[in-house]
Amino acid sequence: MPDRRGAKAVAGRPAARAARAEGRPSRSSLPSGRPGPAGHSGPSRPSRPSGRRVGLALAGGGPLGAIYEIGTLVALEEALPGLAINDLDGYVGVSAGALVAAGLANGMTPRQLCRAFIEGDGPAADRIHPSLFFRPALGEYAARLARLPALLAQAASGFAFGSAFGGPLGRGSWLVALERLGQALPTGLFSNAALRERLHEVFSQPGRTDDFRALQRRLVVVATDLDSGAAAPFGQPGWDSVPISQAVVASAALPGLFPPVPIEGLHGPHGPHDAHHAHHEQGPQDPPGAHGAAPSGQRRWYVDGALKKTLHARVLLDMGLDLVLCLNPLVPFDASAHGAGQEHRHHRVLGGAHERIPQLVRGGLPVVLSQTFRTLIHSRLELGMKGYEASHPGTDIVLFEPDQRDPTLFLANLFSYSQRRSLAEHAYQRTRADLRSRRGSLRPVLARHGLALDDAVLDDPARRLLGRRRLDAAAGRPERPSAQALRRLDEVLADLQRLLPQG
Repeated sequence: MPDRRGAKAVAGRPAARAARAEGRPSRSSLPSGRPGPAGHSGPSRPSRPSGRRVGLALAGGGPLGAIYEIGTLVALEEALPGLAINDLDGYVGVSAGALVAAGLANGMTPRQLCRAFIEGDGPAADRIHPSLFFRPALGEYAARLARLPALLAQAASGFAFGSAFGGPLGRGSWLVALERLGQALPTGLFSNAALRERLHEVFSQPGRTDDFRALQRRLVVVATDLDSGAAAPFGQPGWDSVPISQAVVASAALPGLFPPVPIEGLHGPHGPHDAHHAHHEQGPQDPPGAHGAAPSGQRRWYVDGALKKTLHARVLLDMGLDLVLCLNPLVPFDASAHGAGQEHRHHRVLGGAHERIPQLVRGGLPVVLSQTFRTLIHSRLELGMKGYEASHPGTDIVLFEPDQRDPTLFLANLFSYSQRRSLAEHAYQRTRADLRSRRGSLRPVLARHGLALDDAVLDDPARRLLGRRRLDAAAGRPERPSAQALRRLDEVLADLQRLLPQG
C-alpha cells in the first residue's frame, strides 16, 4: 500500500482477466467516442497501438496544489516518452486539480500549462494571472450588507422578546440573536466570476472547447452539492451540459474563500437537465439552503469537490482503465524525532539538505491548522486507495505526492502565488528524484502498459523546469558535484532497500 515517500504503485491482476472475472467490459469492447452536443456523436479517438488505456486523477490543494501538479506532470511526461499526458483516455479533477485536468483534456500540454499558469509568458490568450484568484467579492459584500438593517431589527426584537425565538431573555437569546446576524456575513471573501470568464476564454481558443460533450477526451470535474452534500460529477452523462469553466470554479469554490457557485437546470443530486451557468454572483436574496432542496430545473449551489472525497479516482476506475496515475499535492508533515533518525538517513529527498522542523506546535495556530487539514485530507486518501485496490484489482494505480518530510511544500502558503516559480521547480526536481529512487519498483508496473522510464532524462543533472534566471536565488543555485553524488548514492540505496526482501 502507499507509503509516505513520493511515487507509489498499487499493482493488480492483468486488466483483461480482471474485467472478465468481474463482468466488466474488456478494454477492446469499451466505447471510444462520446456523445456530442444535441445528441450528436463526437469524434472517436483512435486506439493506442499497445491497446493500453490510461487515466489521470488530480486532487486539489489551492494554487499551491496546481503548481505542484504542473511541475510533477512536466517531470512525468519527460520521463515517460511513450505517454502524452494531454492525450490520455480519461481525466478527473477536484478543486485546483480540476483546472489542470480541464486544460489537459483540452489538449494543452503540461509545458503549456506551466507557461500559462506559472511562468506567465505563454500566448496572451492562455495566461491565467494570479490576481484572478484574489478579487474581492464586492457584489457579495454589498448584498449581504443590504440585509444587515433587517437582520439587526430581527435580532433586537428576538432578544427583547425572547419568546419570539422560543426561549426567555438571557444567554440563549444572545446566542440566537448573534446566529441571526451571521446571515449578514459573506459566504466567500473572493469572487470566482473573473476566473470563470478567463477560463471560458482559454477553453474557447481554436482546437479547444468549453463544452464537455465536444471534448475528444473524457473529463470529469467533481464538485459538491451544498444542499445535499452529494458529489456532482460534471462531465458524466447527464451532467455534461454545464460549461467546463463553470464546473471548474464550482469544484474549486472552497467555502469561506469563494462563494458557492450557482448552476441552474439541475435535477437535485441525481443529474441535471439542460444545465447552464448563472451569469451573476450569488447574492443573499436567495441564500443556499434557505428553501431546502431545490426542485428539478431550479438553481442549486456547488462548492469544493474535496469536501466529499480527496481524489475521486473511482470515476476512472469504473471506466475499466488499465493504468491510473494519481496526483495528490497535500500531505501531512512528518517532523517526528524518529523521522530524523534512521529512516532519515535513507531519505531520498531531504538527505540533510534542509533544516529539520523539530515541533510543529512552535509554528502556532496556522501551522497546527495546516497539519490538521492535511492529515484529514490524506487519511481519506489512504482509505480510498485501500478501497480502490480491493474493488478494482485489475487496474494498476500509481500515486505521486510530496514527501512527508519535505518542509518546502509544507511551509508554503496553500494560496500563495508569489513563489510559484520556485515551488514549481521544486516539485519538478523532487518528482524526478522520486522516479529515480523508485524506478526499480515502477519499471514492472509501467512495462505492463508498454511504458518505460527514460533513464537518460532522469539522470541528466542539467534539466530544469524553468530557466535559472526565473528562479529565486536559492532555487536556482547549482548543486555541488559532491552533493549530487551523495544524493544519487542515497537514491540507489533507498531503491535497493525497497527491492530486497524484508527479514
